[in-house]
Amino acid sequence: MTATLTLAQDLIARPSVTPDDQGCQALLAKRLARLGFECESIVSGPDDFRVTNLWARRAGSLGAQAKTLAFAGHTDVVPTGPVEQWGSHPFKPTVRDGRLYGRGASDMKTSIAAFVVAIEELLAAGHAPQHNIALLITSDEEGPAHDGTVVVCNALKARGEPLEWCVVGEPTATTRTGDTIKNGRRGTMSGRLTVKGVQGHIAYPHLARNPIHLLAPALTELVATEWDRGNEFFPPTSWQVSNIHGGTGASNIIPGDVVVDFNFRFCTESTPEALQRRVHETLNRHELDFDLKWTLGGLPFLTSRGPLVDALEAAITEETGIATELSTSGGTSDGRFIAQICPQVVEFGPPNASIHKIDENIALADIEPLKNVYRRLLEKLVA
Repeated sequence: MTATLTLAQDLIARPSVTPDDQGCQALLAKRLARLGFECESIVSGPDDFRVTNLWARRAGSLGAQAKTLAFAGHTDVVPTGPVEQWGSHPFKPTVRDGRLYGRGASDMKTSIAAFVVAIEELLAAGHAPQHNIALLITSDEEGPAHDGTVVVCNALKARGEPLEWCVVGEPTATTRTGDTIKNGRRGTMSGRLTVKGVQGHIAYPHLARNPIHLLAPALTELVATEWDRGNEFFPPTSWQVSNIHGGTGASNIIPGDVVVDFNFRFCTESTPEALQRRVHETLNRHELDFDLKWTLGGLPFLTSRGPLVDALEAAITEETGIATELSTSGGTSDGRFIAQICPQVVEFGPPNASIHKIDENIALADIEPLKNVYRRLLEKLVA
């Protein structure tokens, strides 16, 4: 039983399904306060979806000249699914066959535990950090993310509290802790397109206008469009249809409209404005009567090689011997919000093979190396 494993188990034992923190952040704040952190709880959201956020900061010895290294994470977890299908109760952390089982074991309560224990060890070793150390923890990462990390980032921006470096503890490894750093993520933008026609009897098509038929050529063109060619860090921007709905369910009625949901996963070679403009141009060229509503889920971000990436790579190699890979693959994370106020953001955590699954787990052999990499990073950047 290591300190990291013990704290991870304490966190996993709390059923903190979004947005309920279930006291995880209070537990962390109490522990961090003993280390000299000023802890602030920022609560946001409506009464039926109250989100708890923790901003904890320990001032460095350089005072106003100090930079800030922030660790970011979330205490909320996804629902367990059928509890009877788990090998042990999802909120009763269980060690068996060399692995720790429980909801949040990989995503991402072990990372949070590793953050905290790494800081404790740094200070216990006699280091007096020159730079600030901070933790940004939310209970609304797995949910809509309207009242979580983005609220804290907006508050920090409003009061002029900058961040220089941030490590998000999301599970990034493919097989072994240390094999992958996410140094960026694609942006995400969704659209709901409604194409209007004229409903009518299917036997009298000349008296109706079938919106599905009208849309088909434009849809074919959009599917075949090359939006950009990507770059050395990102694949080309992708446009995908997720849902199409038209008609009443009856087989003898031409529908009056058709609704198409689609999504862009876009890289830094494209902007939301340019992508929207090109879609509208295509639809207008096909002379469609349409309504299109857009939702921007997050902008892409990229952290090139520099102090944070270099220090993290060195820490990984020293601890594990692995030559890590930089990657921007996968979905979105709260890094998209932090990147708006912090120039260097990366994600680094344990393997992600079991996240969101029944019997989520982490190998015990991954836990201490993760904590040690975080501690080495602290030593390189703030000590």
